[in-house]
Amino acid sequence: MKKLLLTFVALLGALALTGVAQAAATITVGASPTPHAEILAEAAKLLKPQGYELKIVEYSDYVQPNMALDSKELDANYFQHKPYLDDFNAQKGVNLGSLGPVHYEPFGIYAGKSKSLKNLRDGAMVAVPNDATNEGRALLLMQDEGLVTLKKDAGLTATRRDIVENPKKLRIEEIEAAQLVRSLPDVDIAIINGNYAILGGLKVADALAVEAADSMAAATYANVLAIRAGDEKRPELQALYKALTSPEVADFMKKKYGGAVLPSVK
Repeated sequence: MKKLLLTFVALLGALALTGVAQAAATITVGASPTPHAEILAEAAKLLKPQGYELKIVEYSDYVQPNMALDSKELDANYFQHKPYLDDFNAQKGVNLGSLGPVHYEPFGIYAGKSKSLKNLRDGAMVAVPNDATNEGRALLLMQDEGLVTLKKDAGLTATRRDIVENPKKLRIEEIEAAQLVRSLPDVDIAIINGNYAILGGLKVADALAVEAADSMAAATYANVLAIRAGDEKRPELQALYKALTSPEVADFMKKKYGGAVLPSVK
């Protein structure tokens, strides 16, 4: 009887240790639904044989996942590019870092009431993202297409106040990034983040203009795996980043998104 009791106690101890190990092997990551959560789900297939379970928490905005990461509700998040992350750190006083780039989504100009940039009417309404780094990116794409000219030092933080030449007197409407696709029926053109374009059923092939895949923007605006500063050496996060940047996940991106999502060149 004593031996049976000891065996039972040992078994309970082993089960308890197993439970702790399983809990420690769970990686909780915040993500935008498309394409980030889908890409993470693909990476999870590579992580499972290594003993890691991936818990994906989806967010529909750009603020909550960073706040959740800072408050340790998440181990990492995957939805943003580095300029946005840097700006967020400065604005919110948090200290989030990055393990590196994962993919790039070409920023596109999409047709609303106007079906071409060449025939864009005077006074046309142009919808752009209302957050600092993405608005600057949209305006730089407009400049590349000859629609406006910005101050020389405007850079990534350009706003409509930095426009020095606007020959068509275009009206720039700042709209929350998640609402840009919905705005299309009410504006002439909209400049939309890749993930929201995909989520809204838009195709890069149908865009009136798009950032070049081999441009500086491809490196500057690559989406990163964000973490808390100091967590860079956590083995489970390193394993996650390795999975996200694997050839298998790169092939998945290329096949699924038709050029709307491209693996980053590190």
